[in-house]
Amino acid sequence: MTEDVFLTIDVGTGSVRAALVDRRGKVLTVAAREHEQIVPQFGWSEQRPADWWSGVVAAIGEVLAKQPDARSRISAVSACGQMHGTVLVDDKGELARETAPLWNDKRTVAHVEAFERVHRPASYLADCANPATPAWPGFKLQWLRDMDPAAWQRTAAVLMPKDYINLKLTGEPAMDRTDGGASFLMDPRTGEWSETMIELLELDKGKLAPLRNPVEILGHVTAEAARETGLREATPVLVGGGDYPAALLGSGVCRPGIGSEVMGTSAIITAIAENPLLDAQVSNVGTVEGNWGAFMLLESGGDAMRWARRAFHEKQVSYPEIVAKAAEAPAGSDRLFFMPYLAGERLGDHRNARAQFFGIGAAHGIAHMHRAVLEGVAFAVKRHIDILDRISGAPVERIIASGGGAKTKLWMKIKASVYGIPILVPAEAECGLVGCAAMAAAATGLFSTVEEAAQAYVSYAEEITPDPRWAETYRPMQAFFEKLYFHSQSLYDDLDGLPS
Repeated sequence: MTEDVFLTIDVGTGSVRAALVDRRGKVLTVAAREHEQIVPQFGWSEQRPADWWSGVVAAIGEVLAKQPDARSRISAVSACGQMHGTVLVDDKGELARETAPLWNDKRTVAHVEAFERVHRPASYLADCANPATPAWPGFKLQWLRDMDPAAWQRTAAVLMPKDYINLKLTGEPAMDRTDGGASFLMDPRTGEWSETMIELLELDKGKLAPLRNPVEILGHVTAEAARETGLREATPVLVGGGDYPAALLGSGVCRPGIGSEVMGTSAIITAIAENPLLDAQVSNVGTVEGNWGAFMLLESGGDAMRWARRAFHEKQVSYPEIVAKAAEAPAGSDRLFFMPYLAGERLGDHRNARAQFFGIGAAHGIAHMHRAVLEGVAFAVKRHIDILDRISGAPVERIIASGGGAKTKLWMKIKASVYGIPILVPAEAECGLVGCAAMAAAATGLFSTVEEAAQAYVSYAEEITPDPRWAETYRPMQAFFEKLYFHSQSLYDDLDGLPS
Protein backbone atom coordinates (compact mmCIF):
# COMPACT_ATOMS: atom_id res chain seq x y z
CA MET A 1 0.00 0.00 0.00
CA THR A 2 1.37 3.44 -0.96
CA GLU A 3 2.06 5.86 1.86
CA ASP A 4 0.26 8.77 0.23
CA VAL A 5 -1.30 10.81 3.05
CA PHE A 6 -0.18 12.78 6.10
CA LEU A 7 -1.93 12.82 9.44
CA THR A 8 -2.05 16.38 10.77
CA ILE A 9 -3.10 17.38 14.29
CA ASP A 10 -4.01 20.83 15.63
CA VAL A 11 -4.36 21.23 19.41
CA GLY A 12 -6.49 24.38 19.57
CA THR A 13 -7.92 26.32 22.49
CA GLY A 14 -11.48 25.18 21.78
CA SER A 15 -10.88 21.77 20.24
CA VAL A 16 -8.42 19.21 18.95
CA ARG A 17 -8.61 18.47 15.23
CA ALA A 18 -7.07 15.65 13.24
CA ALA A 19 -7.02 15.53 9.45
CA LEU A 20 -5.78 13.43 6.59
CA VAL A 21 -4.07 15.53 3.92
CA ASP A 22 -2.91 14.11 0.60
CA ARG A 23 0.45 14.66 -1.07
CA ARG A 24 -0.97 17.57 -3.09
CA GLY A 25 -1.96 19.42 0.09
CA LYS A 26 -5.69 18.73 -0.16
CA VAL A 27 -7.50 18.21 3.16
CA LEU A 28 -9.39 14.92 2.70
CA THR A 29 -11.19 14.62 6.01
CA VAL A 30 -11.23 16.40 9.37
CA ALA A 31 -12.49 15.32 12.79
CA ALA A 32 -12.70 17.49 15.89
CA ARG A 33 -13.25 17.02 19.60
CA GLU A 34 -14.02 19.99 21.84
CA HIS A 35 -12.44 20.43 25.24
CA GLU A 36 -13.20 22.59 28.24
CA GLN A 37 -11.46 25.82 29.20
CA ILE A 38 -11.25 26.03 32.98
CA VAL A 39 -11.50 29.43 34.70
CA PRO A 40 -10.81 28.88 38.43
CA GLN A 41 -10.91 32.64 39.08
CA PHE A 42 -10.96 35.94 37.18
CA GLY A 43 -8.02 36.26 34.78
CA TRP A 44 -7.06 32.59 34.95
CA SER A 45 -7.43 30.19 32.04
CA GLU A 46 -6.25 26.59 31.97
CA GLN A 47 -6.93 23.18 30.45
CA ARG A 48 -6.21 19.54 31.19
CA PRO A 49 -3.56 18.12 28.85
CA ALA A 50 -5.19 14.70 29.41
CA ASP A 51 -8.29 16.12 27.66
CA TRP A 52 -6.16 17.06 24.65
CA TRP A 53 -4.86 13.52 24.43
CA SER A 54 -8.28 11.88 24.73
CA GLY A 55 -9.51 14.28 22.05
CA VAL A 56 -6.60 13.39 19.78
CA VAL A 57 -7.26 9.66 20.25
CA ALA A 58 -10.95 10.10 19.36
CA ALA A 59 -10.29 12.42 16.40
CA ILE A 60 -7.64 10.10 14.93
CA GLY A 61 -10.02 7.17 15.29
CA GLU A 62 -12.70 9.05 13.39
CA VAL A 63 -10.50 10.09 10.44
CA LEU A 64 -9.06 6.58 10.15
CA ALA A 65 -12.59 5.17 10.02
CA LYS A 66 -13.55 7.59 7.24
CA GLN A 67 -10.72 6.63 4.85
CA PRO A 68 -10.16 3.08 3.59
CA ASP A 69 -6.73 1.68 4.43
CA ALA A 70 -5.76 5.05 5.94
CA ARG A 71 -3.73 3.45 8.70
CA SER A 72 -1.21 1.96 6.29
CA ARG A 73 -1.21 5.00 3.99
CA ILE A 74 0.08 7.56 6.53
CA SER A 75 3.70 8.44 5.82
CA ALA A 76 4.14 10.88 8.76
CA VAL A 77 2.33 12.57 11.63
CA SER A 78 2.69 16.34 11.95
CA ALA A 79 1.21 18.39 14.80
CA CYS A 80 0.81 22.03 15.71
CA GLY A 81 -0.86 23.55 18.74
CA GLN A 82 -1.91 26.59 20.72
CA MET A 83 1.18 28.40 21.94
CA HIS A 84 2.30 29.26 25.51
CA GLY A 85 0.19 26.58 27.24
CA THR A 86 2.72 25.42 29.84
CA VAL A 87 2.70 21.67 30.53
CA LEU A 88 4.79 20.07 33.29
CA VAL A 89 5.74 16.37 33.03
CA ASP A 90 7.81 14.17 35.34
CA ASP A 91 10.70 11.85 34.51
CA LYS A 92 8.26 9.08 33.51
CA GLY A 93 6.44 11.33 31.05
CA GLU A 94 3.42 11.61 33.33
CA LEU A 95 1.80 14.94 34.12
CA ALA A 96 3.41 16.64 37.10
CA ARG A 97 0.42 18.98 37.25
CA GLU A 98 -3.11 18.14 36.10
CA THR A 99 -3.75 21.48 34.41
CA ALA A 100 -1.71 23.85 32.23
CA PRO A 101 -2.11 27.66 32.18
CA LEU A 102 -2.95 28.83 28.66
CA TRP A 103 -1.86 31.67 26.37
CA ASN A 104 -4.70 33.91 27.61
CA ASP A 105 -4.03 33.28 31.33
CA LYS A 106 -3.22 36.50 33.21
CA ARG A 107 -2.22 35.08 36.62
CA THR A 108 1.41 36.11 36.04
CA VAL A 109 0.71 39.88 35.99
CA ALA A 110 2.50 40.44 39.32
CA HIS A 111 5.59 38.56 38.10
CA VAL A 112 5.62 40.61 34.88
CA GLU A 113 5.27 43.88 36.78
CA ALA A 114 8.07 42.90 39.15
CA PHE A 115 10.32 42.12 36.19
CA GLU A 116 9.44 45.40 34.42
CA ARG A 117 10.25 47.46 37.52
CA VAL A 118 13.84 46.24 37.37
CA HIS A 119 14.48 45.63 33.66
CA ARG A 120 13.86 47.97 30.73
CA PRO A 121 13.23 46.29 27.34
CA ALA A 122 16.47 47.59 25.83
CA SER A 123 18.43 45.60 28.41
CA TYR A 124 17.03 42.16 27.49
CA LEU A 125 15.31 42.24 24.04
CA ALA A 126 18.40 40.91 22.25
CA ASP A 127 18.42 37.89 24.58
CA CYS A 128 14.79 36.79 24.07
CA ALA A 129 13.34 38.85 21.14
CA ASN A 130 10.25 39.90 23.09
CA PRO A 131 8.98 42.48 25.57
CA ALA A 132 7.53 41.18 28.82
CA THR A 133 3.88 40.07 28.85
CA PRO A 134 1.82 37.61 30.94
CA ALA A 135 1.42 35.29 27.93
CA TRP A 136 5.03 34.07 27.92
CA PRO A 137 5.79 30.64 29.45
CA GLY A 138 8.84 32.11 31.21
CA PHE A 139 6.55 34.01 33.58
CA LYS A 140 4.16 31.08 33.89
CA LEU A 141 7.09 28.98 35.08
CA GLN A 142 7.91 31.61 37.71
CA TRP A 143 4.33 31.42 38.97
CA LEU A 144 4.34 27.60 38.98
CA ARG A 145 7.68 27.57 40.80
CA ASP A 146 6.37 29.96 43.47
CA MET A 147 2.73 28.88 43.79
CA ASP A 148 2.87 25.14 43.07
CA PRO A 149 6.33 24.11 44.33
CA ALA A 150 5.36 20.43 44.64
CA ALA A 151 4.55 20.19 40.92
CA TRP A 152 7.67 22.21 40.06
CA GLN A 153 9.79 19.83 42.13
CA ARG A 154 8.39 16.83 40.22
CA THR A 155 8.95 18.46 36.82
CA ALA A 156 11.51 16.88 34.50
CA ALA A 157 10.44 18.66 31.30
CA VAL A 158 8.43 21.72 30.32
CA LEU A 159 6.39 21.23 27.15
CA MET A 160 3.92 23.13 24.99
CA PRO A 161 0.53 21.58 24.04
CA LYS A 162 1.58 19.91 20.78
CA ASP A 163 4.76 18.67 22.50
CA TYR A 164 2.65 16.81 25.04
CA ILE A 165 0.77 15.06 22.23
CA ASN A 166 4.09 14.19 20.59
CA LEU A 167 5.36 12.83 23.90
CA LYS A 168 2.30 10.58 24.16
CA LEU A 169 2.86 9.40 20.58
CA THR A 170 6.63 8.80 20.72
CA GLY A 171 7.82 8.94 24.34
CA GLU A 172 10.24 11.73 23.32
CA PRO A 173 10.16 15.12 25.12
CA ALA A 174 11.13 18.13 22.98
CA MET A 175 10.07 21.67 22.13
CA ASP A 176 10.45 23.23 18.72
CA ARG A 177 12.03 26.62 18.07
CA THR A 178 8.76 28.35 17.10
CA ASP A 179 7.32 27.65 20.55
CA GLY A 180 10.73 28.20 22.13
CA GLY A 181 11.12 31.59 20.43
CA ALA A 182 7.84 32.74 22.00
CA SER A 183 8.71 31.55 25.51
CA PHE A 184 10.76 34.58 26.70
CA LEU A 185 13.56 32.08 27.31
CA MET A 186 15.19 31.35 23.91
CA ASP A 187 18.17 33.28 22.56
CA PRO A 188 17.17 34.32 19.01
CA ARG A 189 20.81 34.48 17.95
CA THR A 190 21.56 30.83 18.73
CA GLY A 191 18.17 29.11 18.78
CA GLU A 192 19.09 27.64 22.18
CA TRP A 193 17.88 28.38 25.68
CA SER A 194 19.12 31.76 26.89
CA GLU A 195 21.36 31.52 29.94
CA THR A 196 20.76 35.24 30.52
CA MET A 197 16.95 35.03 30.59
CA ILE A 198 16.93 31.86 32.67
CA GLU A 199 19.16 33.58 35.21
CA LEU A 200 17.05 36.77 35.22
CA LEU A 201 13.88 34.76 35.91
CA GLU A 202 15.69 32.42 38.34
CA LEU A 203 14.51 29.26 36.60
CA ASP A 204 16.08 25.81 36.22
CA LYS A 205 17.45 25.19 32.73
CA GLY A 206 17.49 21.44 33.41
CA LYS A 207 13.69 21.40 33.40
CA LEU A 208 13.41 22.85 29.87
CA ALA A 209 12.87 20.30 27.10
CA PRO A 210 15.49 20.12 24.32
CA LEU A 211 14.94 22.60 21.47
CA ARG A 212 14.66 21.14 17.96
CA ASN A 213 13.62 22.32 14.51
CA PRO A 214 9.97 21.79 13.46
CA VAL A 215 10.67 19.66 10.39
CA GLU A 216 12.93 17.14 12.15
CA ILE A 217 11.62 13.65 12.82
CA LEU A 218 11.14 13.55 16.60
CA GLY A 219 10.50 9.83 16.88
CA HIS A 220 8.05 7.10 15.93
CA VAL A 221 4.65 5.97 17.14
CA THR A 222 5.18 3.57 20.04
CA ALA A 223 3.38 0.26 20.45
CA GLU A 224 1.30 1.70 23.29
CA ALA A 225 0.32 4.81 21.28
CA ALA A 226 -0.51 2.58 18.30
CA ARG A 227 -2.92 0.57 20.46
CA GLU A 228 -4.59 3.73 21.78
CA THR A 229 -4.89 5.63 18.50
CA GLY A 230 -5.14 2.96 15.83
CA LEU A 231 -2.05 4.34 14.08
CA ARG A 232 0.58 2.00 12.66
CA GLU A 233 3.46 1.40 15.06
CA ALA A 234 6.73 3.09 13.99
CA THR A 235 4.98 5.77 11.89
CA PRO A 236 7.33 8.81 11.89
CA VAL A 237 6.29 11.82 13.99
CA LEU A 238 7.63 15.32 13.35
CA VAL A 239 8.74 17.81 16.01
CA GLY A 240 6.02 20.14 14.66
CA GLY A 241 5.38 23.77 15.53
CA GLY A 242 3.16 26.33 17.19
CA ASP A 243 -0.25 26.77 15.60
CA TYR A 244 0.38 30.33 14.49
CA PRO A 245 3.71 29.65 12.72
CA ALA A 246 2.12 26.57 11.11
CA ALA A 247 -0.80 28.69 9.89
CA LEU A 248 1.61 31.31 8.53
CA LEU A 249 3.30 28.61 6.47
CA GLY A 250 -0.05 27.11 5.44
CA SER A 251 -1.26 30.46 4.15
CA GLY A 252 1.90 31.11 2.12
CA VAL A 253 3.38 33.69 4.53
CA CYS A 254 6.98 32.54 4.54
CA ARG A 255 9.19 35.25 3.08
CA PRO A 256 9.99 38.93 3.83
CA GLY A 257 7.55 41.37 2.21
CA ILE A 258 4.54 39.16 2.92
CA GLY A 259 2.35 39.92 5.90
CA SER A 260 -0.42 38.05 7.65
CA GLU A 261 -3.57 39.27 9.33
CA VAL A 262 -5.57 36.83 11.43
CA MET A 263 -8.88 38.33 12.44
CA GLY A 264 -10.69 36.46 15.17
CA THR A 265 -11.62 37.96 18.52
CA SER A 266 -8.36 39.88 18.25
CA ALA A 267 -6.46 41.01 15.15
CA ILE A 268 -2.88 39.84 14.79
CA ILE A 269 -0.73 41.46 12.11
CA THR A 270 2.57 39.74 11.31
CA ALA A 271 5.45 40.74 9.04
CA ILE A 272 8.07 38.19 8.03
CA ALA A 273 11.68 39.26 8.56
CA GLU A 274 15.02 37.47 8.51
CA ASN A 275 15.69 38.53 12.10
CA PRO A 276 13.44 39.52 15.00
CA LEU A 277 12.47 43.18 15.19
CA LEU A 278 13.72 44.31 18.57
CA ASP A 279 11.31 46.95 19.83
CA ALA A 280 9.23 47.25 22.99
CA GLN A 281 6.05 47.58 20.88
CA VAL A 282 6.66 44.39 18.89
CA SER A 283 6.59 40.67 19.68
CA ASN A 284 8.41 38.04 17.66
CA VAL A 285 7.82 34.38 16.90
CA GLY A 286 10.15 32.01 15.08
CA THR A 287 8.75 30.69 11.80
CA VAL A 288 8.89 27.15 10.49
CA GLU A 289 11.23 27.99 7.61
CA GLY A 290 13.68 29.76 9.93
CA ASN A 291 12.67 33.41 9.54
CA TRP A 292 10.93 35.47 12.21
CA GLY A 293 7.39 36.74 12.37
CA ALA A 294 7.27 40.17 13.98
CA PHE A 295 3.73 40.68 15.20
CA MET A 296 1.46 43.15 16.92
CA LEU A 297 -1.90 42.32 18.40
CA LEU A 298 -5.04 44.42 18.58
CA GLU A 299 -7.05 42.96 21.45
CA SER A 300 -10.42 43.93 19.89
CA GLY A 301 -10.54 42.94 16.24
CA GLY A 302 -13.63 40.88 15.46
CA ASP A 303 -14.65 41.52 19.06
CA ALA A 304 -15.38 45.14 18.12
CA MET A 305 -18.17 43.99 15.82
CA ARG A 306 -19.38 41.59 18.50
CA TRP A 307 -19.50 44.49 20.96
CA ALA A 308 -21.46 46.66 18.49
CA ARG A 309 -24.00 43.89 17.95
CA ARG A 310 -24.52 43.59 21.70
CA ALA A 311 -24.42 47.30 22.56
CA PHE A 312 -26.62 48.60 19.72
CA HIS A 313 -28.91 45.66 19.08
CA GLU A 314 -28.83 43.44 22.20
CA LYS A 315 -27.76 40.61 19.87
CA GLN A 316 -31.11 40.73 18.06
CA VAL A 317 -29.67 41.30 14.56
CA SER A 318 -27.20 39.18 12.60
CA TYR A 319 -23.66 40.11 11.60
CA PRO A 320 -24.60 40.20 7.88
CA GLU A 321 -27.34 42.71 8.77
CA ILE A 322 -24.82 44.88 10.63
CA VAL A 323 -22.44 44.80 7.64
CA ALA A 324 -25.30 45.64 5.25
CA LYS A 325 -26.20 48.62 7.44
CA ALA A 326 -22.53 49.74 7.52
CA ALA A 327 -22.46 49.62 3.72
CA GLU A 328 -25.15 52.33 3.64
CA ALA A 329 -22.68 54.87 5.08
CA PRO A 330 -20.02 56.51 2.89
CA ALA A 331 -16.32 55.73 3.11
CA GLY A 332 -15.00 57.64 6.11
CA SER A 333 -18.39 57.58 7.87
CA ASP A 334 -18.64 61.37 7.40
CA ARG A 335 -15.56 61.94 9.58
CA LEU A 336 -16.75 59.76 12.46
CA PHE A 337 -13.89 57.90 14.18
CA PHE A 338 -13.94 54.80 16.38
CA MET A 339 -10.95 53.96 18.58
CA PRO A 340 -11.23 50.16 18.99
CA TYR A 341 -9.40 49.70 22.32
CA LEU A 342 -12.29 47.96 24.07
CA ALA A 343 -9.92 45.66 25.99
CA GLY A 344 -6.93 47.98 26.28
CA GLU A 345 -3.62 47.23 24.60
CA ARG A 346 -1.34 44.21 24.93
CA LEU A 347 1.97 46.08 25.35
CA GLY A 348 3.35 49.49 26.21
CA ASP A 349 2.65 52.11 28.85
CA HIS A 350 -1.06 52.39 28.05
CA ARG A 351 -2.47 48.93 28.55
CA ASN A 352 -5.42 50.75 30.15
CA ALA A 353 -6.43 52.34 26.81
CA ARG A 354 -10.17 52.70 26.15
CA ALA A 355 -12.45 52.75 23.14
CA GLN A 356 -14.29 55.85 21.98
CA PHE A 357 -16.28 57.40 19.18
CA PHE A 358 -14.98 60.84 18.15
CA GLY A 359 -16.61 63.40 15.88
CA ILE A 360 -20.27 62.49 16.38
CA GLY A 361 -22.64 65.03 14.83
CA ALA A 362 -26.41 65.29 14.59
CA ALA A 363 -26.38 63.84 11.07
CA HIS A 364 -24.71 60.60 12.13
CA GLY A 365 -26.82 57.47 12.49
CA ILE A 366 -26.44 53.77 13.17
CA ALA A 367 -25.02 53.08 9.69
CA HIS A 368 -22.19 55.55 10.35
CA MET A 369 -21.53 53.98 13.75
CA HIS A 370 -21.24 50.49 12.32
CA ARG A 371 -19.00 51.53 9.44
CA ALA A 372 -16.83 53.56 11.83
CA VAL A 373 -16.27 50.41 13.91
CA LEU A 374 -15.05 48.51 10.82
CA GLU A 375 -12.88 51.43 9.74
CA GLY A 376 -11.53 52.02 13.26
CA VAL A 377 -10.20 48.47 13.47
CA ALA A 378 -8.59 48.95 10.04
CA PHE A 379 -6.94 52.22 11.12
CA ALA A 380 -5.59 50.57 14.29
CA VAL A 381 -4.15 47.63 12.32
CA LYS A 382 -2.67 50.03 9.73
CA ARG A 383 -0.96 51.80 12.61
CA HIS A 384 0.67 48.47 13.49
CA ILE A 385 1.67 47.83 9.87
CA ASP A 386 3.36 51.24 9.73
CA ILE A 387 5.30 50.49 12.94
CA LEU A 388 6.49 47.13 11.57
CA ASP A 389 7.43 48.73 8.22
CA ARG A 390 9.38 51.49 9.96
CA ILE A 391 11.36 49.14 12.20
CA SER A 392 12.10 46.56 9.51
CA GLY A 393 12.86 48.98 6.69
CA ALA A 394 11.16 46.49 4.33
CA PRO A 395 7.50 47.45 3.79
CA VAL A 396 4.86 44.75 3.62
CA GLU A 397 3.84 44.35 -0.04
CA ARG A 398 0.68 42.30 0.47
CA ILE A 399 -1.38 40.81 3.26
CA ILE A 400 -2.70 37.25 3.53
CA ALA A 401 -5.96 37.35 5.52
CA SER A 402 -7.42 34.47 7.50
CA GLY A 403 -9.79 33.93 10.40
CA GLY A 404 -13.47 34.77 10.67
CA GLY A 405 -13.00 38.42 9.71
CA ALA A 406 -11.64 37.42 6.29
CA LYS A 407 -15.16 36.30 5.32
CA THR A 408 -16.61 39.82 5.54
CA LYS A 409 -16.20 41.33 2.05
CA LEU A 410 -16.93 44.95 3.01
CA TRP A 411 -14.40 44.80 5.84
CA MET A 412 -11.76 43.34 3.52
CA LYS A 413 -12.35 46.14 0.97
CA ILE A 414 -12.12 48.77 3.73
CA LYS A 415 -8.87 47.24 4.99
CA ALA A 416 -7.24 46.97 1.57
CA SER A 417 -8.10 50.64 0.97
CA VAL A 418 -6.78 51.74 4.40
CA TYR A 419 -3.62 49.61 4.11
CA GLY A 420 -2.99 50.62 0.48
CA ILE A 421 -1.95 47.08 -0.49
CA PRO A 422 -3.75 44.01 -1.86
CA ILE A 423 -5.22 41.39 0.49
CA LEU A 424 -5.28 37.70 -0.49
CA VAL A 425 -7.63 35.13 1.04
CA PRO A 426 -6.44 31.47 1.00
CA ALA A 427 -8.72 28.98 -0.77
CA GLU A 428 -8.28 26.50 2.10
CA ALA A 429 -9.32 28.01 5.42
CA GLU A 430 -7.57 25.25 7.43
CA CYS A 431 -4.19 26.99 7.17
CA GLY A 432 -2.74 25.28 10.25
CA LEU A 433 -3.47 21.82 8.90
CA VAL A 434 -2.04 22.76 5.49
CA GLY A 435 1.08 24.08 7.25
CA CYS A 436 1.45 20.79 9.12
CA ALA A 437 1.15 18.92 5.81
CA ALA A 438 3.80 21.16 4.23
CA MET A 439 6.14 20.33 7.13
CA ALA A 440 5.48 16.61 6.67
CA ALA A 441 6.01 16.86 2.91
CA ALA A 442 9.43 18.46 3.44
CA ALA A 443 10.37 16.03 6.22
CA THR A 444 9.61 13.00 4.04
CA GLY A 445 11.52 14.34 1.02
CA LEU A 446 8.52 15.15 -1.19
CA PHE A 447 9.84 18.73 -1.36
CA SER A 448 13.33 19.99 -0.58
CA THR A 449 12.07 22.89 1.60
CA VAL A 450 8.90 23.84 3.43
CA GLU A 451 8.73 26.97 1.25
CA GLU A 452 8.49 24.77 -1.86
CA ALA A 453 5.80 22.68 -0.19
CA ALA A 454 3.82 25.79 0.76
CA GLN A 455 4.09 27.18 -2.76
CA ALA A 456 2.64 23.94 -4.11
CA TYR A 457 -0.06 23.58 -1.46
CA VAL A 458 -1.40 27.12 -1.02
CA SER A 459 -3.73 28.83 -3.47
CA TYR A 460 -5.93 31.88 -3.06
CA ALA A 461 -9.67 32.21 -3.53
CA GLU A 462 -9.60 35.93 -4.21
CA GLU A 463 -7.53 39.09 -4.18
CA ILE A 464 -9.05 42.26 -2.73
CA THR A 465 -7.47 45.44 -4.09
CA PRO A 466 -7.76 48.97 -2.68
CA ASP A 467 -10.60 51.18 -3.91
CA PRO A 468 -8.79 54.34 -5.13
CA ARG A 469 -11.59 56.71 -4.01
CA TRP A 470 -11.82 55.12 -0.55
CA ALA A 471 -8.03 55.16 -0.23
CA GLU A 472 -8.00 58.90 -0.94
CA THR A 473 -10.55 59.43 1.84
CA TYR A 474 -8.76 57.17 4.31
CA ARG A 475 -5.24 58.55 3.89
CA PRO A 476 -5.78 61.84 5.80
CA MET A 477 -8.09 60.04 8.24
CA GLN A 478 -5.23 57.69 9.14
CA ALA A 479 -3.06 60.68 10.04
CA PHE A 480 -5.89 62.07 12.20
CA PHE A 481 -6.36 58.65 13.85
CA GLU A 482 -2.69 58.76 14.89
CA LYS A 483 -3.22 62.20 16.49
CA LEU A 484 -6.32 61.01 18.30
CA TYR A 485 -4.46 57.91 19.49
CA PHE A 486 -1.59 60.00 20.88
CA HIS A 487 -3.64 62.72 22.57
CA SER A 488 -6.04 60.23 24.17
CA GLN A 489 -3.21 58.60 26.12
CA SER A 490 -2.97 61.49 28.56
CA LEU A 491 -6.55 60.83 29.68
CA TYR A 492 -6.50 57.10 30.50
CA ASP A 493 -4.84 57.37 33.90
CA ASP A 494 -7.13 60.27 34.83
CA LEU A 495 -10.14 58.21 33.78
CA ASP A 496 -8.99 55.33 35.95
CA GLY A 497 -8.67 57.73 38.86
CA LEU A 498 -12.32 58.78 38.73
CA PRO A 499 -14.69 57.18 41.28
CA SER A 500 -16.22 54.00 39.92
